[in-house]
Amino acid sequence: MAQVEQAFSASGALAQIIDGYNPRQAQIDMALEVEQAIAQQSSLVVEAGTGTGKTFAYLIPALLSDKKVIVSTGTKNLQEQLFHKDLPLIKKALKYHGQVALLKGRANYLCLERLDQFSRSRGQLDAQGLQDLVKVKTWSTSTKSGDIGELVDVAEDSQIFPLVTSTVDNCLAKDCPFIEECHLVNARQKAIDADVIVVNHHLFFADMALKDTGFGELIPKAEVVVFDEAHQIPDIASEYFGDAFSTRQIHELASDVIAQYKTALTDVKQLGKAAEKLDKTAQEFRLLFPYDGERGNWREKINISQFETQYQALKDDLDFLYQVLKLCVGRTQEIDHCFERAVSLLQKHDLMANTDSFGISFWYETTRRHVVLHQTPLSVADKFSAYVNESNAGWVFTSATLAVDGHFDHFKKQLGLTAKALFLDSPFDYLAQSQLLVPRYLPSANHPNRAKKLADLATQLIAASGGACFILFTSYRMMNMVAELLEEQISNELLVQGQMSKRKILEQFISSKDAVLLATASFWEGVDVRGDKLTCVIIDKLPFASPDDPLLQARSEDVKRQQGDPFAQIQMPQAVIALKQGVGRLIRDVHDKGVLVICDDRIVNRPYGEVFVKSLPNMRRTRDLNSAIAFLSTINEQQSNK
Repeated sequence: MAQVEQAFSASGALAQIIDGYNPRQAQIDMALEVEQAIAQQSSLVVEAGTGTGKTFAYLIPALLSDKKVIVSTGTKNLQEQLFHKDLPLIKKALKYHGQVALLKGRANYLCLERLDQFSRSRGQLDAQGLQDLVKVKTWSTSTKSGDIGELVDVAEDSQIFPLVTSTVDNCLAKDCPFIEECHLVNARQKAIDADVIVVNHHLFFADMALKDTGFGELIPKAEVVVFDEAHQIPDIASEYFGDAFSTRQIHELASDVIAQYKTALTDVKQLGKAAEKLDKTAQEFRLLFPYDGERGNWREKINISQFETQYQALKDDLDFLYQVLKLCVGRTQEIDHCFERAVSLLQKHDLMANTDSFGISFWYETTRRHVVLHQTPLSVADKFSAYVNESNAGWVFTSATLAVDGHFDHFKKQLGLTAKALFLDSPFDYLAQSQLLVPRYLPSANHPNRAKKLADLATQLIAASGGACFILFTSYRMMNMVAELLEEQISNELLVQGQMSKRKILEQFISSKDAVLLATASFWEGVDVRGDKLTCVIIDKLPFASPDDPLLQARSEDVKRQQGDPFAQIQMPQAVIALKQGVGRLIRDVHDKGVLVICDDRIVNRPYGEVFVKSLPNMRRTRDLNSAIAFLSTINEQQSNK
């Protein structure tokens, strides 16, 4: 028996260290295909249903190959799980002695120079920010990795983190006085020396884009590349092959210039004035957009006179700061770097002003504080496929959600892949473990009574399940409307996305005995709640991207020009994959039971609804609310009697 097959056998390496281990044919099939792709330096696309054990199925052949391996994940959570839980177990089982390393993006590491600069300039912080700064300073003297994930008692969205971590723009690189102790440099060095490196997709493509412009190589060249949660790759790759210009970059430049003025260059008053004026103009530019976050078409926006005027004012003030910085070049390393950043931002400003280019989408998105202008290529297939073909590596792309109606064409076309495809069903007995309810008589998506009817429906299902319920929405507006109504109708603890960090809200959901969680897109995937803690998932409607989404509009126009059908080729495949992710929250192991509720009639009364249904697990289907309530009540009673 070959080495890989032996590892998964009833008496093999895994059986010897995992209690109650049983071989799974789907897992073995995947592992053997991965082994072959590595040996032949070819590409493999695998949809492995929840419970297949895909992590072990790619890690074991990768480690046994004795080649340099990169594993890239879609989320930091999975990255941490792979490195701290799965890899140590497999290393022990296989008696593997190679080096493994975890490498995160730059923003995850403490920057000693930024911490020193901020402490000396005495930048302004509120009371919470000052407490967090004290915690960061205390931790900075003892940490070996500099990974800010170690700071569990500081909120993920703390105002201190952007001030003590670096960006590509503000990193001093070789000129940094702390280069010898730099946590990021040390993490990269460990990765270069390692045999197996665990990264995330954002980091992988940031590096790929840097290599493309000839600036260097962040992730070492590998002989095996595995993408887990691979359904995310096309969008992330597009982001990194494009460009962006943001008011955040301007704000950070202005802050760093002001810090220099207050410490090393107090004699150059124009420096402080120019930076403050630029920062104020950037804030005024943000105020032209609505308060709530939105996405839109930048080509259209820049043709409106007030936007055009304010965008030009940004250029004028940026140019003025550039002129003042030019006079200070050579005085400090930090100010030289600020000068280079001003040059780069002027170039990006011009790039976003020239909206006539073809094959590119120009779009913007806003947060509460900032505006980001994007220039995104409509396809990355040519670039990515060339990268894969020239690499002389084995490539594995896997996820629980890659196929649409049993085919991988959509995914492979987006990345220009010529790859063998493998479809592995989940080992779960969905017919026995779950029900799919599509309720009758719900008002249409834009009906004024829609939120009330959703809340009424949810109230009955929550009562039957005793809480343990996710309600997933495609919009914040509907989520907040339903949350307000439920507040009055139920006594269960209500957890609404945005009230606290994702990690904290999940911890609270799991520790509560009857909580109900309301969330949007970020909770549709990468969330693992097992057992009786989650027995009901309600999805408000089919997750089609908003027709106003500028990137979707641009891609749709491109498909139309080629006489294609944008709905069939782009919108529907994306929605199917997103829905499959949401559905995947419900049944996480062989003992889980629950009800999935899709509150969208289109799944049963539109021709394309069949494509959605065929892409979902084979659940027992019903349109009768009482049937679902009875099933949930039975589950709830069984749990109570345990």
